Amino acid sequence: MTPARETTPAALPRTALPGPGRRQSATSPPARTHLPECIPAPRDCTIALVWVPSTAFAAVGPQAAELIAAQTPTDVYGPVRTLADNDGALLLVGVGLNRMTALHLAEQQSGRQLPVRWARAADGRVIMVETGSCSEGFPRLEPWLRPLARTTQVGESQWSAYPAKKTLAAAVEAMTADQNVTHCANPHCLACRDSVSGGPIGRVPLG
Repeated sequence: MTPARETTPAALPRTALPGPGRRQSATSPPARTHLPECIPAPRDCTIALVWVPSTAFAAVGPQAAELIAAQTPTDVYGPVRTLADNDGALLLVGVGLNRMTALHLAEQQSGRQLPVRWARAADGRVIMVETGSCSEGFPRLEPWLRPLARTTQVGESQWSAYPAKKTLAAAVEAMTADQNVTHCANPHCLACRDSVSGGPIGRVPLG
């Protein structure tokens, strides 16, 4: 997505990541957080944070609030789907496909049910939320995703940008054809075994 054009920089007050299940934007009262003391940002730029237990997202720019609003305890990777729907891009900075969080959404779209964890919500309740599992096998998707990547070298770091919508579609196609394609190198990995088998059995009461 096109970043907001930088104007006169403004510094945010020292704030903190919101507690589980809480949202904050730069225009709302600060929650208890621990962000860096000064974050350069355009005056007309929205900064939004959300932290559903176990999976946190942050967004900066004119569409930040829209992206973050897509996440709920029952739709953890909603911001990734909204990014793709808005023709956004996925950027890997010095890391490989095993760190592309968006591929967990592709797992879900390929028919897998994501693993669940128990977490404490903002109101103190213990709830079940979906989460990503082992991602060490994601580099095996490279043959499908490499044609989509725009890669450059920045110093000793390799940066790669992928169109989100096409990347998810290519990953879903690969996983649908062979669920074992994302199994990591460890043949005894229980997380991969469960994922490629379809995930938890039966309906999971989320949230």
